[in-house]
Amino acid sequence: MFSQLEHQNVNPHKDREIQSLAKQWAKKYVHNLEDDIDNLDGSRELATENQRLLIAERLRYSLRNSSLQAWNKTEYLIGKEIQRHRINPKLIDPWQISEDVFTVYEKTLEVYAQMLSPQQLSRIISPYLGAIRKKYTANDPRVIGFVSMQFHYTGLILVENLSIRERTELLGYLKVIDDHLYMPLQRAYDAAANQNYDSETLKVVQQLLPVSTEIAHNICDRVIELYPNYSTYSGSLKNPVVKTASIRDVEMFQVYLWVCVLENNISAIQQELFPLCVMVYPTLKVRWELVRQMVNLLGKEIESLLGREEQKLFIPYFQALREMFSPEVFPESLGNELSHRFGK
Repeated sequence: MFSQLEHQNVNPHKDREIQSLAKQWAKKYVHNLEDDIDNLDGSRELATENQRLLIAERLRYSLRNSSLQAWNKTEYLIGKEIQRHRINPKLIDPWQISEDVFTVYEKTLEVYAQMLSPQQLSRIISPYLGAIRKKYTANDPRVIGFVSMQFHYTGLILVENLSIRERTELLGYLKVIDDHLYMPLQRAYDAAANQNYDSETLKVVQQLLPVSTEIAHNICDRVIELYPNYSTYSGSLKNPVVKTASIRDVEMFQVYLWVCVLENNISAIQQELFPLCVMVYPTLKVRWELVRQMVNLLGKEIESLLGREEQKLFIPYFQALREMFSPEVFPESLGNELSHRFGK
């Protein structure tokens, strides 16, 4: 399957634009990964090739059990939501999802054992993960919420018994999977490929992409300051696991905005992002005021980085986000909500 994807013929211009955004994303990711390794306590020495082979082999034997545990956890968390949202259960095929999980994780462990970097994994696996995303969002975009959660928990359970160093190394590879399943990256690459070479829209997205993680960190730090005692299903907002997931979600919102701007269409937010949030966030005890704060702070970050003409590209989609998550739609509140206006 991977080899078939790698040898497909594509339009040279489209291929160039896909590679450009994909390369930027990979560079950003590797830079962040290096920062994470620098901040680790203890030895920074990476596992040798022989050690990685042994670890990968051990994890392959654990993969089936990890996937089963992840399935139980995912069912526990959002199984009722599938029914409540009236998602056709036939669209969630356990055998097909399990097959996709095995294919992706076996390839990931193979790349890891070969001493290839997460950046190389991203290049190899992103078309396949994009195809998985497209497959599961074709009939009902909300299905990707179940699928991505299954992949996410499979990875976390798979590495939980490794040493801190081993787990940290592998989490870098698992993040590649998370990014491409939670975020419509391949859709963004394809939309970029349909832009003219000198497109101002494309230039703006290329300007924002390298700083998207920094933006996410800034927003999450500010939300923690505003709600220091708040806890989600997985723990405090300061909890490293929760903060990592929060940063990923802020990046996810950014990618959805890029898709809307590049496609000149709001469907990605309306048909996929919003329904996913409605299905998943209440289950994970993420209150809507936190989402509103995140959206408002995202507007402030974009405003600080772009000129007035560039901001106009985002205003319709940003305003749509604000309206969708407004108190009129979700009236619950945690207290006095700060008021921010995009472009003011």
